[in-house]
Amino acid sequence: MELIHPLFKWLHLIAGITWIGLLYFFNWINGHFAATLDGDTKKKVVPELMPRALYWFRWGAAWTWITGLVLLLVVFYHGGLTFEDVESGFGTNALVMIAVTFLGVFLYDALYKSGLASNVRVVTIISFVLIGAVVYLMKEWAGFSYRSVNIHLGALFGTNMAFNVWFRIWPAQQKIITAIKGGEAPDGDLVALAGLRSKHNTYMSVPLIWTMINQHTESLAGGNFGVTDATNWVPLMVMVAVGWHVVWQLYKKSAKVQGM
Repeated sequence: MELIHPLFKWLHLIAGITWIGLLYFFNWINGHFAATLDGDTKKKVVPELMPRALYWFRWGAAWTWITGLVLLLVVFYHGGLTFEDVESGFGTNALVMIAVTFLGVFLYDALYKSGLASNVRVVTIISFVLIGAVVYLMKEWAGFSYRSVNIHLGALFGTNMAFNVWFRIWPAQQKIITAIKGGEAPDGDLVALAGLRSKHNTYMSVPLIWTMINQHTESLAGGNFGVTDATNWVPLMVMVAVGWHVVWQLYKKSAKVQGM
């Protein structure tokens, strides 16, 4: 276990840098660049660039998720860091919240395929409230420790993001690339789907990175800055909101960066 921990953390960081770096490239650079290309240039550039980039993108996502799962098992489940009370076992409440961590993706997917998704403000508020409920239940109902709540939220976001890559973005992009290569206009619904889920991943990635450094944010676990042990889940939700705002600002900035 002492060897698995540093080895898989190293692999997790390499895979994560590959994945998230390409995610930011797609959202803050490539989209604006592609909009400047004419049809003939797109027909040449897109089939050469995108399959290569998407190869590293999707496998970076897969290996980030796999190595993250191994670290969760080794550091938290085997390492005894899951619960506030170290003597606690994996009771029904904890198992339910672990299930939510890895199966909540289906609720997320259904929510953003529903009619509610057409109203960005409403669906964003609903998403934030649902995330808050999950975080609160992990802390108060399942008895997860501060670090455990952080990392399980990160696992929830990471699972949603990896699902988007493999089951929404990549299938859509395959059809989009094929259409452009053939000189045809890609299906607008597929373009919108791939773009929306990629944007979702960008918004989830910034608070996800916060959860990955949770051991360095333990000053927020209670007793400092007016945060008590009963409310130490609140700073995490604040960081989700701050993270989303940071991404929003970066999208605005990316639209203003010009070529030569």
